[in-house]
Amino acid sequence: MKCEHKTANIWNPEMECIDREELKKIQSERLKKTVKRVYENVPLYRARMDEKGVKPEDIRGVDDLKYLPFTDKPDLREGFPYGLFAVPKHDIIRIQGSSGTTGMPIVTGYTKNDIGVWTEMAARSVTMAGGTADDIVQICYGYGLFTGGLGLHQGATEVGAMVIPMSSGNTQRQINMMQAMGSTILCCTPSYAMLIGETIRDMGIDPGKLKLKAGIFGAEPWSENMRARIEELLGIDALDIYGLTEMAGPGVSCECLYKNGMHVNEDHVIPEIINPETLEVLPYGESGELVLSTITKEGTPLLRYRTHDLCRLNVEKCECGRTNVRMDRIKGRSDDMLIIRGVNVFPSQIETVLMEIPNASPHFMIVVDRVGPTDSMQLQVEVNDEIFADTVGQMQTYKKMIAEKVKSTLGLSADIKLVPPKSIPRFEGKARRVLDNRKL
Repeated sequence: MKCEHKTANIWNPEMECIDREELKKIQSERLKKTVKRVYENVPLYRARMDEKGVKPEDIRGVDDLKYLPFTDKPDLREGFPYGLFAVPKHDIIRIQGSSGTTGMPIVTGYTKNDIGVWTEMAARSVTMAGGTADDIVQICYGYGLFTGGLGLHQGATEVGAMVIPMSSGNTQRQINMMQAMGSTILCCTPSYAMLIGETIRDMGIDPGKLKLKAGIFGAEPWSENMRARIEELLGIDALDIYGLTEMAGPGVSCECLYKNGMHVNEDHVIPEIINPETLEVLPYGESGELVLSTITKEGTPLLRYRTHDLCRLNVEKCECGRTNVRMDRIKGRSDDMLIIRGVNVFPSQIETVLMEIPNASPHFMIVVDRVGPTDSMQLQVEVNDEIFADTVGQMQTYKKMIAEKVKSTLGLSADIKLVPPKSIPRFEGKARRVLDNRKL
């Protein structure tokens, strides 16, 4: 089936624009093979399925996915290093994983075919951003165990683009290379894209004289308001991409230039939305926790993996012609959610509020503490020089405005502290927005 797209090519029209009934048949066959593989080769899945009284032959298609057990990050940690591998070690040609800075590392193994599948998904993503063999892709994600850098490197290379593997850090050098090489697509976290844009502005560079046309940004939640700010600073189309170390890095899903949700590569990964408390599967359109199952991965297949990322799925056909289901922007994580005085708080909600306030920046820090039985929340907000030049009375009025907007959005009062420009730490990787001092 040929896709019609006004602004960009489609890398794999056969799969990205497939009839959904035909897709379901392909998914069902691939799921059955994956279930058989993990039952026969991964002790964890065999034990979990036996416990539920489920055998591989009971899974006849995607409609039976709900009978399979969930997998979660602790399972990967407990299985470290090779416990969840479904093939012999000599078939594994690469390891990717977390750094393990917060505990036992998690690793995932890739066969040669797995690398090919991941590359295919990343190539689709680069193409969604308008990428072609004529583009120059500057990658500022980290390289190494983290999947960000290598994933998009593989995808851009597959498309035939010129790749500049800058990795993260040294922002001025990034900008110098961007100017000299004529980079057209930027890949990094949205918070680092914001820092690059602010640095370009501070250096007095006219973004209109850069060759950048698009950015592929992921690895952390970000808002529509932040997208607008990045697009203003860099003069580009800013697109959201999603992936996770546990199954494949960037490329599980990505936005096209219509910016109306991230297209999930459903011929390789099946998405579900569940209620994170009851574990009930929710219908399309309802918000909940994203659960993913790999159906083509050989090295470390994962069934019903709980991402803890909160979003919705939209099954309607996109204007670009792609028929794959779309994920809404990740609004937060069920396991990163703060509960303050009984109220659920996500850092992304704070960012959305601040992006609507004149002279406030999206750089902030939430400091949570407990005095006796009561939680307190201080919101440190970075503002521009104009605010700091105001009188004490004007600053108090400004703080009150922020406090009122935060309370109306969250239903929670916060102590607002205004801080000078560039006093909140910038991060070249994932931004850290919360300091929780409670002994919970």
